[in-house]
Amino acid sequence: MKTVNILLSGVGGQGVLLASKILSEAALIQGLDIKQSEVHGMSQRGGSVVSHVRIGEKIHSPIVPEGECDILIGFEPLEALRHAHNVRHGGVIVYSTDRINPSTVSAGFAKYPEDVEARLKNFGEKALAVKAGDLAAKAGNLRAANVVLVGALSKLFEGFDKETWLKALAKSVPPKVLEMNLKAFELGRESV
Repeated sequence: MKTVNILLSGVGGQGVLLASKILSEAALIQGLDIKQSEVHGMSQRGGSVVSHVRIGEKIHSPIVPEGECDILIGFEPLEALRHAHNVRHGGVIVYSTDRINPSTVSAGFAKYPEDVEARLKNFGEKALAVKAGDLAAKAGNLRAANVVLVGALSKLFEGFDKETWLKALAKSVPPKVLEMNLKAFELGRESV
C-alpha cells in the first residue's frame, strides 16, 4: 500500500482526536504502520485542533508534508479552508457543513466568510459537504458528528473494508455509546 496522508481539522471539543484514534485503530487492524501527530492549540477554548495521520507499509514521520494531503477531513468549513492548501492535486476534502464561529466572529470583531464552501471547491479533486450534525442527531447524539465524518472517510478510503472500520470503532468508543456511534458511522457512509 502506498502511503496515505490524512489531515483532520476542527475546533476543540468536536472529537477530532477520537476520529484520529479510530482511523489509527483501523490501520493497526490491517497490520499497517501508522504515525499520528496532533496540534491542540487553544482547543479547550474552542480553538483549532489538527491531527496528522500517515498510513502505509513503513512511515518515518508523523507530519503530513505540505501539499501532500490525500484526504482532508474538515469538522467545520472554515477549519477545512484553513488547511485546504495542504491538499494535493487529486486529493479530496470531506467537510461538515456545521459552522462554529471563531472567537473573533463571536465577539463581533470579524464576520464569518460567506464563500467558504465555494472556496473549498478550488482545492483538491473534489470537496464533499456532509451535514454531519443533522446525521449525528438522527443517530441519536449531536456529538457523534465526528463518527459521521469517519463513516464518510471510510467510503473514500480504499485500503480498509467495512469490517475493519467497525472493529476499530468498537475498540475506540465506550460500549455504552457503541450502538449510537455505529448508526452515525453508517449514516456517514451513506452520505458520500
